[in-house]
Amino acid sequence: MIARTRRFLDRLGPGLITGAADDDPSGIATYSQSGAQFGLGMLWSVFLTTPLMVGIQIVSARIGRVSGHGIARNLRDHYPRPLLWFVVALLLVANTINIAADIGAMGEALRLVIDGPAHWYTVGFGILAVLMQLFLPYQRLAPVLKWLTLSLFAYVAVVFTVNIPWRELFIATIVPPLEYTREYFMVLVGVLGTTISPYLFFWQASQEVEEQRMTRGETPLRDSPQNARDHLRRIRFDTWLGMLFSNAIAFFIMLTAAVTLHTAGITNIQSSSQAAEALRPIAGNFAFLLFAAGIIGTGLLAVPVLAGSAAYAVAEANEWPIGHGLQPTEAKGFYSIITLATALGVVLGFTPIDPIKALFWSAVLNGVIAVPIMVVMMRMAVRSDIMGPFVITRRLWRLGWLATGAMALAVLTMFVSLVI
Repeated sequence: MIARTRRFLDRLGPGLITGAADDDPSGIATYSQSGAQFGLGMLWSVFLTTPLMVGIQIVSARIGRVSGHGIARNLRDHYPRPLLWFVVALLLVANTINIAADIGAMGEALRLVIDGPAHWYTVGFGILAVLMQLFLPYQRLAPVLKWLTLSLFAYVAVVFTVNIPWRELFIATIVPPLEYTREYFMVLVGVLGTTISPYLFFWQASQEVEEQRMTRGETPLRDSPQNARDHLRRIRFDTWLGMLFSNAIAFFIMLTAAVTLHTAGITNIQSSSQAAEALRPIAGNFAFLLFAAGIIGTGLLAVPVLAGSAAYAVAEANEWPIGHGLQPTEAKGFYSIITLATALGVVLGFTPIDPIKALFWSAVLNGVIAVPIMVVMMRMAVRSDIMGPFVITRRLWRLGWLATGAMALAVLTMFVSLVI
């Protein structure tokens, strides 16, 4: 039994961590807002985003494992430099803003639990996130990130502390109560943009490269096709499980907000800490504590992923040594970007910048840059000079382009709604 459990856990890695990191504090705020504003009317969106997210994340993972390089390195080697630097610059800006929002939410969540200065809690969380990446070698960092995914079960536990209208829930999920209003479609765009984010593409591709480099005797699959079957199966399993887990947690967060906040008439939730605080008088202290603890746990998982994905992109674009498998003295540029992005995120928390606007513009940037990155990734995935004999299957090609089209439509809808 122990050996079987260990084999199961060994098959989990980049996909599980990537999926869990998607439910970061800013994502929690978006899902909470959708549940608070529209009740059960937005739950169906989880069933839309799940297959789309699975498709594009499998594409990114396969690019990393097959080619032996991350997204930015493949961009540098096969596409014009202006496109590379445009994508990397926007990713760095969006990730830094997202880090600021996430660390700020963690500080606020801790303040709600034990009182005290939220800003200084923010500094502490920022330092902890950097130290985790500077001084934990990859072999130890990856298991830590895996265990942090358990913090998301706090949102499953919250559901069991409140009353659920099971009949209404079933009907709303199967027959979506759509609202043809600007507000409804704006929140839907927010859910899509929060769920399918560029930093996840870069992280999962680069983590597949890390896994390959840290395993003795492993080489990129295009150079060792005899190992392809097992690895591609593992990628499929790991990614499906990770994205199902991610979207299930999103479902529980929406549901919690719908049956508590929306039912109580609280329809405007703009941050994850506000959602936690609003739960206390409605669902009780236990639900509040679970929700707040989940914010801190997911933040500790998401901030290293956000900073790490930015560092992978910048380092690959500059041909610097990369990877958590290297010591800080061996990859100074890589670790400098991690430290800089996290530090800037902390500093933004001390500025007069409205955190809600920061979240909004982070979502805008993520949505905008996701589309060209997804287009380029889909083109990469069918190029034999990148993928060798492992270009993606027709089924995955269709699913990837469906996800790309859905994101493009979401971005177009967002811009139209801003000018009307």
